[in-house]
Amino acid sequence: MRIFRLYQINKVMLQHGLDEMIPPKWLPWYAKIARNTFFWLTNKHKDKSEGARIRLALQTLGPVFIKFGQMLSTRKDLLPLDIAKELSILQDQVEPFDSEQAQQIIRHAFGLQRIDQLFSEFDSTPLASASIAQVHSAKIQDKNTGQDQEVVVKVIRPNIKQTIQSDIELMRTLAGVLQKLLPDGKRLRPVEVVEEYERTIIDELDLTHEAANGIQFKQNFENSPALYVPKIYSDYCHKNVMVMERIYGTPISDIEQLTARNTNLKRLAERGVEVFFTQVFRDSFFHADMHPGNIFVAYDNPQDPQYITIDFGIVGTLTREDKRYLAENFIAFFNSNYRKVAELHVDSGWVPSDTDIDDFEASIRKVCEPIFKKPLAEIEFSNVLLQLFNTARRFNMVIQPQLVLLQKTLLYIEGLGRQLYPQLDLWQTAKPFLENWLKEQIGFKAMYNKIYANLPYWSEKLPEIPDLVYDSLKQVKTLPEQQRLQFENQQIQLKQQHKSSQCVMVGCSLIIVASILPIYQNSMWPSITCASAGVICWLLAWKVKKL
Repeated sequence: MRIFRLYQINKVMLQHGLDEMIPPKWLPWYAKIARNTFFWLTNKHKDKSEGARIRLALQTLGPVFIKFGQMLSTRKDLLPLDIAKELSILQDQVEPFDSEQAQQIIRHAFGLQRIDQLFSEFDSTPLASASIAQVHSAKIQDKNTGQDQEVVVKVIRPNIKQTIQSDIELMRTLAGVLQKLLPDGKRLRPVEVVEEYERTIIDELDLTHEAANGIQFKQNFENSPALYVPKIYSDYCHKNVMVMERIYGTPISDIEQLTARNTNLKRLAERGVEVFFTQVFRDSFFHADMHPGNIFVAYDNPQDPQYITIDFGIVGTLTREDKRYLAENFIAFFNSNYRKVAELHVDSGWVPSDTDIDDFEASIRKVCEPIFKKPLAEIEFSNVLLQLFNTARRFNMVIQPQLVLLQKTLLYIEGLGRQLYPQLDLWQTAKPFLENWLKEQIGFKAMYNKIYANLPYWSEKLPEIPDLVYDSLKQVKTLPEQQRLQFENQQIQLKQQHKSSQCVMVGCSLIIVASILPIYQNSMWPSITCASAGVICWLLAWKVKKL
């Protein structure tokens, strides 16, 4: 199965001419021989641009590859503009599947004969189509008011799970090979990264899971001026069907329309950073698929713009320890305290404990100092990333699989910020938020909040405290007597062990003598007598030990 899928991937890449984009000098001799071996797989899309061929190849290969294309589409600083523009089509314009098949999935999910038994209106033309699912507009009747409510119906693509699982198995196999062959294999931990990715994308195939995430996000940002989360109609949700409120807004990638609406792009970019850090550090529950196809800007109040987000299939969470280390790292970076950054990496176990702190600090300073105090437009992130990777390799920095989703999301946010407002100072925007969060975690307010949160538990246990104190004092009073008895028992045990050891030694000596006596005596009786005495000594030793 894996070999067949690997052949399919090679076939698609060759048929879309992706091999032609690699300069010949970069290809080793065995790659050239392999390419000539598949001479019948020629480029069938010579009339299309490089960007279109890459997009079509990723789209043909399925959701795992489409997700990769979506992430790349936000990085116009790392890709040629024409390729990034083509890849942005993968955000919500993937080729849809048949609408009749979508209706059949809906009917089967709810046990219906006709689609109008559930929806008063249903548009068979998809609103949008992405890697995992496609959405249709519809109307349902509100149970309280009796009025029709505009909704969107999300339907999982048929037979998508098998394709994803085969790709994941192939990725796991390749990751296992890389982990064994590469010098940095253990440090990069590719197998664990693939397993982390598998958990997230498999969860995305269960729309009841996404519905629960959406409800949680709505609770977290209830009445927030920064982010609006549409209502999820949980009564209409199934494993492969989800119904939620229809929203209207400007796609975040449509800069021309945002500018035409006189949107405050600087405020919008800053608010995006605030929303991200709020999700990560306040809620420890963040949207981990924030590509432009999932983000809109509300039409109302363009000078104080509000985000609207959809698609909650992939979310990330962090432990309290990870949040603390990340926040302290960010603050140290923002304050150019590279010594603190180096020490935090050692304390957290991200680099070996024997790392030379001075050398590590100097390396981090060399990479990061040139980019601070600069707006996004002036930062060459491709060069920065390359230097960071080299630094990580040099100091054996261990990849943290639990942070992969966070790193991917941060790339999305930085890419969006670059598009919206290239002059944005990412560091100064995030610094006040993180400083306040740290104060709430370790200051007097944090101590007060913890005490207040535990008051119900403490008030329940308060009546038991006098009895517990009395029992403790009683145990303290009897402690000297208990220690005396324990000491006497230990002395008795030591004496018994000593006697047992002596009996064993005497028994062994007698048996050795018994085995030698026949050499010097014609009679066997002295030997038998010694052996019997030795056995008796062993029995005495066993009896003493049992006492």
